[in-house]
Amino acid sequence: MPAKAADKRRQGASGPSKGKASKAGKAGSKKRDEDASTEAGDALGDLARALVKSPDQLELTEAELKQEITRTLTADNPQAPQNIVRFSFKEREYKLVDYLDQTAIHFSLNGNLIPKDSDEGRRQSIRSNIEAEKSPVETPAETSEQAEIKDEEQTGDTEAAGEGEGGEEEGAAEEEAEAAEAAEAAEAAEPEEPPPPKAPEKKLPNQFNFIERASTTPFNPLREKGCQTEPIPSLNFSATIHQWDIYDAYVEELQRMEKAKEKEKSKPQAVKKEEEKRGLRKLSHVEVQHVDPLTRVAKAAKIAERMVNLNTFDDIAQDFKYFEDASDEFRAQQGTLLPLWNFQYEKTKKLAVTAISWNPKYKDLFAVGYGSYDFMKQGHGMVLLYTLKNPSFPEYIFSSNSGVMCLDFNSEHPHLIAVGFYDGNVAIYNLRKETSQPTYKSSAESGKHSGPVWQNELVHMDVIKLSGEGTMQGPEGLQLQTLGCGTSFDFHKKIDYLFLVGTEEGKIYKCSKSYSSQFLDVFEAHHMAVDTISWNPFHLKVFISCSSDWTVKIWDHTIKTPMFVYDLSCAVGDVAWSPYSSTVFAAVTIDGKAHVFDLNINKHEALCTQLVVTRKKNKTTHIQFNPVFPIIIVGDERGLITCLKLSPNLRKMPKEKKGQEVKKGPEVEIAKLEKLLSLVREPEAKAET
Repeated sequence: MPAKAADKRRQGASGPSKGKASKAGKAGSKKRDEDASTEAGDALGDLARALVKSPDQLELTEAELKQEITRTLTADNPQAPQNIVRFSFKEREYKLVDYLDQTAIHFSLNGNLIPKDSDEGRRQSIRSNIEAEKSPVETPAETSEQAEIKDEEQTGDTEAAGEGEGGEEEGAAEEEAEAAEAAEAAEAAEPEEPPPPKAPEKKLPNQFNFIERASTTPFNPLREKGCQTEPIPSLNFSATIHQWDIYDAYVEELQRMEKAKEKEKSKPQAVKKEEEKRGLRKLSHVEVQHVDPLTRVAKAAKIAERMVNLNTFDDIAQDFKYFEDASDEFRAQQGTLLPLWNFQYEKTKKLAVTAISWNPKYKDLFAVGYGSYDFMKQGHGMVLLYTLKNPSFPEYIFSSNSGVMCLDFNSEHPHLIAVGFYDGNVAIYNLRKETSQPTYKSSAESGKHSGPVWQNELVHMDVIKLSGEGTMQGPEGLQLQTLGCGTSFDFHKKIDYLFLVGTEEGKIYKCSKSYSSQFLDVFEAHHMAVDTISWNPFHLKVFISCSSDWTVKIWDHTIKTPMFVYDLSCAVGDVAWSPYSSTVFAAVTIDGKAHVFDLNINKHEALCTQLVVTRKKNKTTHIQFNPVFPIIIVGDERGLITCLKLSPNLRKMPKEKKGQEVKKGPEVEIAKLEKLLSLVREPEAKAET
């Protein structure tokens, strides 16, 4: 027993010393490994530095190497453009963009994750739960590496416990050793269990069912179509001319011209005067044959110019001919004015449009008079004739030293135009003559007016003129003295001796050529100057007037009170009846607006009120309907003529009924206006009774 105890004590004393020695050995070997790895790493680092160094690298001194260089890194993209410019609608100019997106995307990948809350996510979670219930939960066996790691951990714990306790009793150590041997023997005796069978991996269903489809359409076969015409027959002509042939031709030509002059002189003087008066003198056959070459070139150039303008303004020409505003169906009774062409000459930009008149024969030709209504700024004037076929340049140009105040075409001889000037003179221009000077012009000897000629009218071959001094002169000694300054007049369309005169005081005088010293009637019409008077082209009793007192009035010349009164809230510059309806008229106000009325549709207000002039300090002065086409022309104080097309609601005609023909003609228009007037006259008739 003592011998056994001594042996155990020796084993207990030698046990801890052996453990310490083994640990020391392990630590020494670990340190040697670390030193070896450090030396290897230093060698690799030196090799890497030697390889990375560039042959052209700068050799810097120690001071340069120790110098600190500050480098600031920002999140700005160096490749982002710095000169992007965008238009600012607020400031109406291009501005440099201050903020730029500095984000640079280096990698982008589209994933295939599905949110759990989505329908597809719920279906997959339900499917996975069902599969988990069908197959038992299997715990994977530990691998050999995991077992070795656990054994090492247990061994380390055991060694630590031996070092701490050091002097535990030998009996406890023996018991532990015996218990471990017994456990090992029991494990060896038990048979090893076979590993559980692995469940076959199920392929996950495809979450996205992709289907590729393709289709092709048949190609339309190419088709070529060609045609061939017969060539135009050509003819070669050649001749030889000598000097004497040219001389003989000139001599023969001179003889023809002398014979023509002798024939002209042999005509009676009365026949010559009559031809000059009527403007019917025609060129002889010799004169026609020998037209100036420049004239022929000018005619060809005019045709080419019209062709170019037709192509340039083709879209406007298409609108003029075919466009009808379909939106009128949804506007009830309202209408619109479609802007077409603008007519303006460079030399008339500072002159006001003082008169407009359509040619009675050529429906696309109209004359415009230019002057000034400002008496303190009077200067030169011009008369221009435009055509709808060439809006870029006038057909005829006539200049004058005084401003033009009025003009009018002769209905029988449309090539004659009478013009009244601010200085009181009246001139007649003949469009058939190539000269820019008037055929006739009044003077102080022939009895010109001392004031402006506000309006004139070329009736037959007689000029009737109204001056600002209050006198009206005409043929056969007609001279009418009004009580005020005359501003406008108009002759009756059917009764040639009856006419109306408007004055600056606002009165309207009904006069007759049969009585030169008295009036037939006086109307207290307006409170300010009467700017325009116009008889209705259909009804014999109705006329219209406008004034600077903001009103437009429709009258029956047999009644001293107006039938209709319209307040346009601004001074009215001009008013005109339409040539296609007895109830349609238009007016312009100085605020730049055009107003179109149709009494048959609405007796109380305008069907269309539209701004025609865009500039603030500009005013509209005159308006005229075209006698054939559904257009109007408006003039302003800047010399601009604007052409506008009436929408369908502004020119409504009677609708056709089944089995009935639509009645047309002057009788229908007279009856339509007479019906409206009867509605106004009835209360007055009842009051008189």
